[in-house]
Amino acid sequence: MSQQQATSKAGAPPQVDASRRRSPVHQGCHILSQLLFYGLSLYFFGYLSIYYFTGAGGATLLAVTMVPIAVAIAFINDLRHDNLYPLLPPLIATLIGIVYAGALVYASYYLVTEFEQIRVYRVGFWNDADKVAGGIVVALTLEYTRRRYLALAIVIALLILYTAYGQFVPGMFNHPGMSWNRILTATSLEISTGVFERLPQLGLTLIGSFMLVLAALRAFGCIESILAGSSRLATRAPRLLPQAAVIGSFSVAAVSGSGAANAATTGSATIPVLIRAGFPRVKAAAVETASSLGGQLMPPLMGIGAFLMAEYMRVSYFDVVARGFAPAILYFIGVSVAVYLLAGRYMQREVAPRKEPINWVDIVNLSAYALAVIGLIWFMGVERRAAMSSAQLVFMGLFLALASLFLARFFWALRRQFGRLLTLERLRTLFRPFIRLIETFSTNTAELTVLLATLGILTATFTITGVPTKVGILLMETAGAHLSLMVLVAFAFGYLVGMGLPVAPTYIIVAVVVTPFMIRAGVDPWVAHFFAFLVAAFGELSPPTSLVAAVTSRIAEAPFVQTMISALGLCVPLLILIVGVFTRPGLVLEPGVAQLPAFGLLLIGTLGVIFTFQGRFEGSRARDWGFRLGLGLLSLVVVLYPDERVGWAVAVPVLALAGWGLWRTGRVLQARPLAPSADAAG
Repeated sequence: MSQQQATSKAGAPPQVDASRRRSPVHQGCHILSQLLFYGLSLYFFGYLSIYYFTGAGGATLLAVTMVPIAVAIAFINDLRHDNLYPLLPPLIATLIGIVYAGALVYASYYLVTEFEQIRVYRVGFWNDADKVAGGIVVALTLEYTRRRYLALAIVIALLILYTAYGQFVPGMFNHPGMSWNRILTATSLEISTGVFERLPQLGLTLIGSFMLVLAALRAFGCIESILAGSSRLATRAPRLLPQAAVIGSFSVAAVSGSGAANAATTGSATIPVLIRAGFPRVKAAAVETASSLGGQLMPPLMGIGAFLMAEYMRVSYFDVVARGFAPAILYFIGVSVAVYLLAGRYMQREVAPRKEPINWVDIVNLSAYALAVIGLIWFMGVERRAAMSSAQLVFMGLFLALASLFLARFFWALRRQFGRLLTLERLRTLFRPFIRLIETFSTNTAELTVLLATLGILTATFTITGVPTKVGILLMETAGAHLSLMVLVAFAFGYLVGMGLPVAPTYIIVAVVVTPFMIRAGVDPWVAHFFAFLVAAFGELSPPTSLVAAVTSRIAEAPFVQTMISALGLCVPLLILIVGVFTRPGLVLEPGVAQLPAFGLLLIGTLGVIFTFQGRFEGSRARDWGFRLGLGLLSLVVVLYPDERVGWAVAVPVLALAGWGLWRTGRVLQARPLAPSADAAG
């Protein structure tokens, strides 16, 4: 499930009513939109598959060819789900979708056939036909963004107005203003900036190759097997139910890379079970929110931000992934401990979400998932292959193994149960996973490419107006007072930017505007970029516009604001990581053993802070608050004080107090009898 689909689950555009859905006109429009969608998707999937094996034409030509097709797929996908202008009659909406798709296909054809002329011979002197083709792509990219990411569209609209009318802005951000012709060519025909620049190229090449792995896992049921496997923990030991929810969400997040999409995928299974076990609705939604947020941190995908980090730092993707394991594991342990403490307070009933044993297909799917993760790490880390090549090898192995298994199961069942006749329904069953593969890949990759093309427009306006340099001057002046002030200002900037924006645009804005000047002030590049990445991930949670909390609160039927605030308490590890990369830079400077000292200190500090918020000590209320306040202050010393010797000295009492609290919580859980749930078999 893509992030846009997750957004619609959280409740965006209205759906058509049942009478329109049943009308012959609507049915005809739906069939037409389906045919158009699958036609474009097959072309998109086939073209990219060939490119991944041959690299023919290069990434720039690929972007010029496929970005318009990606925008067309995104529009038609909305049309076939009745989300393209749903207030309009189906026929009108379908006609608009066809016009959009036709215009974009024309733009792709024109830009490809005139590629050399536009890129070499007519540079700076583009004709009207060139501008029309480029304008179609820019305008429809922005229109799709307006419908899906309104906050991002507003930011870009304001930046475009600033680019055109900068002479009316007072102070240091004043500039002479630029013509609309210059804005159009900078966001399209110049190619090095705008909708065809390196960001959408990255989406179509490196990220797209990883999307193939994800699509294969989804198409053949591996994601469902992961959820089934995690739920078996609760079947064997009902008290592990909350941990099963966390493990399931983190496992799916490791190959989804999107907090909101992961919440929509796993939350519908985990949240109702937690509620039946006695968790308040708000707490159940908060548990899933915190677990799903790990989708932005957990290798091997780590969300879009990690791919962008590798691109901006000019390093291999595995260099980012290798450093990303320690922060992700720290976050996972922190959330798991917080959920364990919550279970000690709220879990009341025994709930077993699935009692039947896992079958051999689930075991194969789980093995395929594990081998996919191991394969990516092996090819990128041990054999040092390029990330795109590694993803292709893993995809081919996954596809051949899972497709062969599926076909063997299908024809064996056909022979034993149905004879040798292939009915229409059986043909649908036969082709369903392969269609799902193409559908999942094309929709996810297309929507991601559109988002990155939009960010290309954003960075183009930054580049031609010099905004990063001007903001950087302010940051450098702040750093002159103290580096901690610069970090605080940078966090505030990222927080404000991240309100309402996905992770990718937040990371790009912080990486372009802030990190170069942090590096100039003496901050290590890895620290600066991981800071930007973690701040961008925090944007998925930050009040008042947390997309993940919007999804989970909708599933739990819980108040959105309370869910968001409760989730903040569980996501303390992320806030500690944001600060910890500066106080304990060894966490991200060198991968491997060198990360262990910083990892150990930050983990102990994290456990102490979590117990301060979520735990309970024995004794009176005053003594309880006194213990927790003391533990919290000591934990902050472990996290914030730069001298590691002092940190380790303070870590000893922190670990002792937190360990005592965890032991006491375990005793409470063992002593409390769990009442059987009326629907435990569910």
